[in-house]
Amino acid sequence: MNELERRIAAGRGDEPADIVLKGGKIYDLMTGDLLDGDVAIVGDAIAGTMDEYDGREIVDVSGLTLVPGFIDTHLHIESSLVTPYEFDRCVTPRGVTTAICDPHEIANVIGADGIRYFQSASSHTLMDIRVQIPSCVPSTHMETSGAHLLASDLKPLKDHPSRIGLAEFMNYPGVIHRDPDAMDKLALYAGEHIDGHCPLLSGRDLNAYIAGGIRTEHEATSREEALEKLRKGMRVLIREGSVSKDLHALQPLLTEQTSAYMCLCTDDRNPLDIAEQGHLDYMIRELIRLGTPPLAAYRAATLSAAEAFGLKDRGMIAPGKRADIVAIDSLETCNVHMVFAGGMRVSEAAFAGREETPPVGRRSVKAAELRPEDFRSRANRTETDVIGIREGQILTDHLHETIAIEDGDKRPDIDRDLIRIAVAERYGKNGNIATGFVKGFGLKAGAIASTVCHDHHNIVSVGADYADMALAANRLREIEGGFVVARDGAVLAELSLPVAGLMSLGRFEDVRDDLMKLRTAARSLGVTLHEPFLQLAFLALPVIPALKITDRGVVDVHRFEIIG
Repeated sequence: MNELERRIAAGRGDEPADIVLKGGKIYDLMTGDLLDGDVAIVGDAIAGTMDEYDGREIVDVSGLTLVPGFIDTHLHIESSLVTPYEFDRCVTPRGVTTAICDPHEIANVIGADGIRYFQSASSHTLMDIRVQIPSCVPSTHMETSGAHLLASDLKPLKDHPSRIGLAEFMNYPGVIHRDPDAMDKLALYAGEHIDGHCPLLSGRDLNAYIAGGIRTEHEATSREEALEKLRKGMRVLIREGSVSKDLHALQPLLTEQTSAYMCLCTDDRNPLDIAEQGHLDYMIRELIRLGTPPLAAYRAATLSAAEAFGLKDRGMIAPGKRADIVAIDSLETCNVHMVFAGGMRVSEAAFAGREETPPVGRRSVKAAELRPEDFRSRANRTETDVIGIREGQILTDHLHETIAIEDGDKRPDIDRDLIRIAVAERYGKNGNIATGFVKGFGLKAGAIASTVCHDHHNIVSVGADYADMALAANRLREIEGGFVVARDGAVLAELSLPVAGLMSLGRFEDVRDDLMKLRTAARSLGVTLHEPFLQLAFLALPVIPALKITDRGVVDVHRFEIIG
């Protein structure tokens, strides 16, 4: 018998299943009931439920509750700072069996080769990695990136087996004002899934954006914003990353009534936060703790996510569905005891049996050596636009401060928490360096530098001392990119990310440990932010209001133009 016939035969009880889970309760996402009965698995799919079955392998799940595998509906695996294989090891044991990823971070560095790397990796991981095709490389015309992808570049990539549509369309002004490049990409994916990205957009502009065929949105940061988007037909993805934390603001909106049209995502979450809190399992726990009905929380993490992205083969523990199953101790605690991904039990042995695609994007940091004087401000007026950090958000405030000019330079003012921020082009294309001011780090001395710098991934640095900023930035070239903390002419901590300057070649456990050292080093400089490194990375993203900075200058995002 072929696989289909075996599954039907096992479902009817005519043949034994490959694996049978016995003794647990099945959580029914239609009614919210806990159901008795076995779960019979044949190959990668479920053959039968709510009955007794025989199997070649019997797995005792007595006392446990079985829920469908969790689906992260939007993330950039690169921002976990590890390869797709280590990401698989890190989060699949926590119940994430499907990840809908947008590899636009690596695509901004090395172009289509980075997308193909993720497509290749998707065929070897235990979790099912679905690869969206990046829509905006670069995100705008106001930055220098390593690649520029047009609709003609995307077309050869769109039919890979991992396909799931066009990734977040960040250039929302391009959609609203019908930019030809944006129109070409929307036309290429007409009728398919197109992911959204339109922070604070409302009214007729939001109508115009959605009319382009855009279906989902993860940038809502308030109940009011999310509700308008829901009412206009967008599915809202509640995000809780390492920097962007919207769960508490949107939790009141997630009910049994709205859960069919709301999903969960992490966007950007690093191994340290995953170790300390969790991944989607943390989001489920926190939602329920805050009062969300368990049925709404688990629907958003599973069935609603599958429906939103057209994944009709998963999202429930039911016959014919993909055998993505998570065994937890209770709905409220969501402590994961066992995971099956596509019928395979997740274990270190299973991870060890995977093939791996060779890494790409090595030696991608080609910036010229920077000098302390490169970080001086060359402005000729004391009135100064300042980026104001909102901790826990990637939205920033557009502040206005008066900063004195001394010897032709506006120096950092530590007492007012006004420190230098700079972005230096890393690809060896033009040598651009732009400087500005940022408020909210609490930094008193030294410097921090990074090549994780959304989305162009140039070198971004903040500091109170120009020599330390130059030291940290130049060290990034030596270690092929990553994070560096420096003070008084010495490197205090660093993390090398040699895969396109974005991902480590090490184990996620080692990256977690290095992030702990970096966090400690940052705090020794006076930094008060919980996650200063990813917070720093988002200060260079010119599609998130209100004020950002790229290698070409300070950007007023509302006006969508460079102002300094």
